[in-house]
Amino acid sequence: MDNGQMNSMNGMGGGQPMPGMQPMQGMEAPGMQPIQPATPQYGPVPGGMPMVQQVQAPLVPKKDYSGLIKTIVIIIVSLIAVTFIGLFIWMLVEKNEAQSNLDGKIEVAVAEAKDEQAQKMEAEFLEREKYPFKTFSGPVDYGQLTFEYPKTWSVYVAAAAANSDGDFNAYFNPIQVDAVGKETVNALRVTIRDESFDEVSKEYQKAMDKRNSNLTMTSITIGKNANINANRYTGTIPNTDLSGFIVTFKIRDKTAVLQTDSVLFQSDFDKLLGTVTFNE
Repeated sequence: MDNGQMNSMNGMGGGQPMPGMQPMQGMEAPGMQPIQPATPQYGPVPGGMPMVQQVQAPLVPKKDYSGLIKTIVIIIVSLIAVTFIGLFIWMLVEKNEAQSNLDGKIEVAVAEAKDEQAQKMEAEFLEREKYPFKTFSGPVDYGQLTFEYPKTWSVYVAAAAANSDGDFNAYFNPIQVDAVGKETVNALRVTIRDESFDEVSKEYQKAMDKRNSNLTMTSITIGKNANINANRYTGTIPNTDLSGFIVTFKIRDKTAVLQTDSVLFQSDFDKLLGTVTFNE
């Protein structure tokens, strides 16, 4: 088709393209808007399968857990540190308490040792003060009973027998002799009774036979030469509440009775018995 025909055709349609015809590329028809890109459409593809335009999925950013991990690690480390600090403080407190208890025990032990040492030294001093012993000598008519006693003891002769008549009584006690009585405690009581040994032994036997009596008797030997036969009574002294020791032995036709009113004087009493002599 030549240009004249084309112009005729364009003039016939009033400048509008013919039905079924698209404007030529690069040419815009008068009054028409620019052609926009077509929106992708889903449509059939050869073979009857729909064609889907592939759209790339948006990228999801990966979560960063490093901060959370660091926080957890810090918390765990902090807990461990607090635990160790607590244990250290507890151990330190326990150590201090143990040291305090040990120091207290040491102080108590030292004080007790000092007190014990002081008591021991005092006892040794008192023991040394008893020496040299003094010698007691009784009436000649009564066999002149003789023995040694501590020099720190005082002696009081309450009744001096004369011409072998009556009883002889003497009392011994550290420092001074208190008023004599049944309940007065004396380190030593010396009696030479004007009675036979058998009669005196019967009296003590009756005392042992009494109900609830705890008095007991054993046979012993006393004296410098350990040649004096005697009876030793141990327990509550008859007719008193005093607990001590009594030793009886024969002197000629009489009986000597040596008695201590307290077990505190047992050591001195036993030493004294080892020094007894008399004239037969």
